[in-house]
Amino acid sequence: MEKLLDNQVALITGASSGIGYGVAQALAQAGAAVVLNYHSNAEAAEKLAEEIERAGGFALAVKADVSDPAQVDSMFDACRKRFDTVDIVVANSGLQKDSAFAEMTLEDWQKVLSTNLTGQFLTTQAAVKEFRRRGPRAVSKALGKIICMSSVHEVIPWAGHVNYAASKGGIQMFMKSLAQEVAPERIRVNSIAPGAIRTPINKDAWGTQEALDKLLKLIPYGRVGEAEDIGQAAVWLASDQSDYVVGTTLFVDGGMTLYPGFADNG
Repeated sequence: MEKLLDNQVALITGASSGIGYGVAQALAQAGAAVVLNYHSNAEAAEKLAEEIERAGGFALAVKADVSDPAQVDSMFDACRKRFDTVDIVVANSGLQKDSAFAEMTLEDWQKVLSTNLTGQFLTTQAAVKEFRRRGPRAVSKALGKIICMSSVHEVIPWAGHVNYAASKGGIQMFMKSLAQEVAPERIRVNSIAPGAIRTPINKDAWGTQEALDKLLKLIPYGRVGEAEDIGQAAVWLASDQSDYVVGTTLFVDGGMTLYPGFADNG
């Protein structure tokens, strides 16, 4: 991969598994020093940091609950202590607590919104403050880059997952409103909306041939996505190649948002 992010520092939340792990790998391969945030899986985050450094890169694993303002502040302090600043922030942390609506507990509703939406608010707010604090750097045309990790479910309803879909729908307008506000400062804010990606969180959807066949009916392109698909999209959005891209959701979904059920006129 071309070193599009040389001499830049990227923070990826939720980087110990799945999409966050793949994004961290891709940004590191593109030349960025990476800060790998994790909530509980220290072993995986530290292993990835070691792999990146063995390959000649720079990495740091940092524990933080992104729904806690004090821990988010500590996470950015760790970035500054090791790398002086941060240029790219990927607000990726997310989780699911699924249930039928009538049985969904308030605790599960609040937990998902707290991590998936409030966590992005706290992380990106700290990012904007950091970009302003340190001012322009010659490594990028933008003052700073923020990528919010959304989902196709910011536009596709998902019965049985009301809390998750609400959090992702919230990210859509959160991202656009933030992008509108900070674009005059040359802070670029965008989102990536993955479709079906082969990660541990959704193994039930692809782990058997029967499940995979059912899933593929929803994907016109005919394959399940991989974390590296999202990683490559993140590299482009974080690089100067996308410098005129502001306030946009990039759907990386194999065509899932084309509503394939209507391909034969419904």
